[in-house]
Amino acid sequence: MNVTEQHGRPVRALLAVLVALAMPLMGVSAAHAAMSAGTRVSAWSPSMTTGGPSFENQTIRMVVHPSVAGSEARITLSNRYSAQPLRVAAAVVAVQASGGAAEPGTTRHLTFGGSDQVTIAAGEETVSDTVPIPVETEQNLLVSLYLPEATGTSTWHSDAFDTTYVSNGDHASDDSAAAFTSASTSWYYLAGLNVEPATAHGTVVAFGDSITDGYHSTTGTYTRWPDFLARRLADEPGPQKLSVVDAGIGGNRVLTDVPNPWQGVSALKRFRHDALGQPGVSDVILFEGINDIGNNAGPDGGPLTAQDLIDGYRTLIDQAHAAHVRAIGATLMPDKGNGYYTPAAEEIRQSVNGWIRSSGAFDGVIDFDRVMRDPADPAALNPEYDSGDHIHPDDAGMRAMADAVDLRLLHP
Repeated sequence: MNVTEQHGRPVRALLAVLVALAMPLMGVSAAHAAMSAGTRVSAWSPSMTTGGPSFENQTIRMVVHPSVAGSEARITLSNRYSAQPLRVAAAVVAVQASGGAAEPGTTRHLTFGGSDQVTIAAGEETVSDTVPIPVETEQNLLVSLYLPEATGTSTWHSDAFDTTYVSNGDHASDDSAAAFTSASTSWYYLAGLNVEPATAHGTVVAFGDSITDGYHSTTGTYTRWPDFLARRLADEPGPQKLSVVDAGIGGNRVLTDVPNPWQGVSALKRFRHDALGQPGVSDVILFEGINDIGNNAGPDGGPLTAQDLIDGYRTLIDQAHAAHVRAIGATLMPDKGNGYYTPAAEEIRQSVNGWIRSSGAFDGVIDFDRVMRDPADPAALNPEYDSGDHIHPDDAGMRAMADAVDLRLLHP
């Protein structure tokens, strides 16, 4: 399966200038941290893993679905989980017309330190120069990358639940989608879009596994629970105050790496980068642990205990608080009828949920378990929300999850 505290305006202005000057020379983690102290927010940012396919003399065109409006956009490209340098010979952003077609006249070429090409070392990431393209809430953009040389195993996000378009040769600047004759449902090398926000003051990171990633949500409809949460925040009276980004990875675990490499390193390893490294991060919603329980995956190869998982949560909470970020805990949802379910696993889930609700360790709690369980059988998912595998919600369930979030818990 799958706040930041704001300082005085002069300091923010100075930091923004320093980041703009230093960005092409900085690693992305440092760049994200600096931007978090300034005025930028993350509008879209999937978590990346290893294990993607290789490309050669191909253009990849990917859909970006921003959760917030802004300007002065920057794109993050990641080679973090690849073993060889990545050469990007052209990178283009445009407003999506439909499918893989761009709105004529909206194409903008990305530059990196003033150059229209970039080579990203293995294990590294880079952030583009700002690009003058308007970013509107939920108005899709297309990002096209031309990769002239064999890339080897790609850094990717396997389960995009959106369509990516692929062509042979360099078609990054094409408005038409005619050359893009194949498609997939993954993102490759594209790890973020951040903006100078029109009104927002912070970023909420939804951090989790396949339920957060959107498994069984309808492809191309943006019906993951973080998508619905972003719409709720955008529809609040007054200017939009927060963006939402989805840092879910299918199959991911809190304590241990998953044997399938495309399901990611553990939350303990990726939390600082994927959650706390987001520009403008103010709140993280931590909703992960069912894969640890279902696989009985304790530390050092041993069986899992509730205390193991609680200790993992405490480590992540401490990291968030050290970064002046609020940690919101979410209870783990029921899974009776799924292969993960056993009486012993259910006992751990109930113990962990009891701690999340009552310990006071988190800055707030979202009780997904209470909202999503079957009233007639609390160990099972409500049939009205069950996608069919008894662990992942359908689109209606994803909406119910987002509706369960008390927006007063989230603070720009």
